[in-house]
Amino acid sequence: MNRSTHPLRSCMGATALAFLAMHGVTASAQDTSITVSSTTSTEQSGLFGHLLPQFLKATGIQVKVVALGTGQALDVGRRGDADVVFVHDQPAEEKFVSEGAGVERVAVMYNDFVLVGPADDPAKALGKDIVAGLKAVYAAKAAFVSRGDKSGTHAAELRYWKQAGLDPAGEKQSWYRDTGSGMGPALNTAAAMNAYLLADRGTWLAFKNRQNLKILVEGDAKLFNQYGVILVNPKKYPHVKAAAGQKFIDWLVSADGQGVIAAYKIGGEQLFFPNATKK
Repeated sequence: MNRSTHPLRSCMGATALAFLAMHGVTASAQDTSITVSSTTSTEQSGLFGHLLPQFLKATGIQVKVVALGTGQALDVGRRGDADVVFVHDQPAEEKFVSEGAGVERVAVMYNDFVLVGPADDPAKALGKDIVAGLKAVYAAKAAFVSRGDKSGTHAAELRYWKQAGLDPAGEKQSWYRDTGSGMGPALNTAAAMNAYLLADRGTWLAFKNRQNLKILVEGDAKLFNQYGVILVNPKKYPHVKAAAGQKFIDWLVSADGQGVIAAYKIGGEQLFFPNATKK
């Protein structure tokens, strides 16, 4: 019998080919998918729902988003459980890179924070000065909801309280509610309590359950909110999909990616403003 047509050999050959084909598909799938650890504001604002289909169309790379507060998102990167982090707390991002967990921080886009609160504004916080607004809330002991989740928004809130010379979280004030939640749930809590809250504008614009809340403080330069993206360091975590992760970063800062970010609007209002740093 011809060795090449031996039934057992043919069976073994087919099995081997099937095995290789199966593993080839798996490897290919792995090469065309990445995990991005990001902040809740990018997801709950609807940005990723707008952005990622365009990235997939341009590159063929699928993106799985793990949406947490910025501090937790960076911790996911520190464990090597993401390929890219996309967050908004520059000091924390720079620390992440300096520790060797990330390769390089690249600015991508910005929006701003706003202080929202009851339409009748019992604390008289209305204005364009966030520090003065928070001082008014503190003096009135008006209900205030904090994310309390080590997110970029929470870090900014604590920074503004410090600039006001106040520490309601440390003092355990009864009117100050620390929720430990993402932006959307925190907004829901504030709406239910008719309370004040610091929010990012993007999630606020996408938020439907406003009830009696409205923006009371906006336009202060201190409310500027920058987002950055970082490739998790493949030298520290060899399993990181560095090539695909870098393609995501390169696309975000390209003219195409920046255009997609700028085009995302709700009710005609732009949520994020591209300002990528060019290498």
